[in-house]
Amino acid sequence: MIGKLTGTLCDKNPPQIVIDCHGVGYEVDVPMSTFYNLPSLGEQVTLLTHFVVREDAQILFGFQTAQERSAFRQLIKISGVGARTALSVLSGMSVGELAQAITLQEAGRLIKVPGIGKKTAERLLLELKGKMGADIGVAVHAGSDAQIDILQALVALGYSDKEAALALKALPQDVSVSDGIKLALRALAK
Repeated sequence: MIGKLTGTLCDKNPPQIVIDCHGVGYEVDVPMSTFYNLPSLGEQVTLLTHFVVREDAQILFGFQTAQERSAFRQLIKISGVGARTALSVLSGMSVGELAQAITLQEAGRLIKVPGIGKKTAERLLLELKGKMGADIGVAVHAGSDAQIDILQALVALGYSDKEAALALKALPQDVSVSDGIKLALRALAK
């Protein structure tokens, strides 16, 4: 019903903001990834929105990118995952990280998000497998099984997703798993 809002940013109180659109103030709930990229109060802002109507409330959710909104819509289609949980997932990880966790079937990365338990994480992985990356258009940098194994090993060793992905990009395409891990650890140690 309401697909996009453009107006003046009036109030910022995480996770909710108020956008004044020609005299009408819209309360919009946003993920933290969008919240951190908002302009200062009094400046123009444009957000893509998703309008949720429940028996007890009408809530407007806002997103900076079409990928975030698409991911939100995929998440709320899953049984047991409501709008607040979906917002929490998008606040806890980027769309790219979510797509990568789904592609690599890593429940541990989802469990780190507040409000996501083991069963919910496994349900997310099962329901979104094959949908999230293709639907959102996020390309996960993992060209071969060896690269996926190297990436998983680096994350398991405690490196962030970004650090592991950067180390993986620097490796030759035809590297073996054991050599790739060694080379990546050397590069990360510098």
